[in-house]
Amino acid sequence: MSVHNEIKRVTTHTLQELKRKGEKIACLTSYDYSMAKIVDAAGVELILVGDSASNVMAGYETTLPITLDNMIYHAQAVVKGVKRALVVVDLPFGSYQGNSEEALRSAIRIMKESGGHAVKLEGGIEIKESIERILSAGIPVMGHLGLTPQSIYKFGTYAVRAKEDEEAEQLMANAKMLDEVGCFGMVLEKIPAILAKKVTESVNIPTIGIGAGNGCDGQILVVHDMLGINNDFSPRFLRRYADLHAIMTEAVINYTKDVKSSDFPSTKESY
Repeated sequence: MSVHNEIKRVTTHTLQELKRKGEKIACLTSYDYSMAKIVDAAGVELILVGDSASNVMAGYETTLPITLDNMIYHAQAVVKGVKRALVVVDLPFGSYQGNSEEALRSAIRIMKESGGHAVKLEGGIEIKESIERILSAGIPVMGHLGLTPQSIYKFGTYAVRAKEDEEAEQLMANAKMLDEVGCFGMVLEKIPAILAKKVTESVNIPTIGIGAGNGCDGQILVVHDMLGINNDFSPRFLRRYADLHAIMTEAVINYTKDVKSSDFPSTKESY
């Protein structure tokens, strides 16, 4: 029996089952083949090709500049490295907001050209039509509520969302709408833990939290933050599992030193 047969692919149905059983769902971002391979082999259920690539891969201040072509490029690379996890790809800013036909075209391009398994869209009732249109083409959709980084200029801040009753009620209504139209899950970003738990209990689909407390069905972090490659970003919700910034810096310093002193390459390392 080949190894491939033993690897059971995670599907949207798998995530639904995990929620039903009360088992937590582990998710991380990835943007390239090498990283995706490691993240997938380590056992996460969902890999998000996030538009956070705009920040961590391209150095932009916000997620707004990244294009659909950029996202497809990153997703193609990730999909090649993944054998098990469900790969969800962000629809970038401007590729779905105002026009449900454009939203469908964008989603189809991602699915066809990258081989990703699903798309993620930010927002609630205002993008309902786009979500429904994408779903009607048989493309799985993940929602994203709370802090929606693509709306940074509307909010003017990356602060916690839905602390006021009115916004909390709106978020709850949007969550129920995402569930009812047929999304397979949703990300809840930077909202009070009590509200996130309430949302999680009120919907049938899995909720994935980032800065939304422990009551969600799963958690997600940006892989570069979690590994400490990015060391200038320290929000309260981030737990660093390694300090790769220090390790990588030291490795490059030592390499440079060895090259300068003619220590590298040695006779053994030469042909």
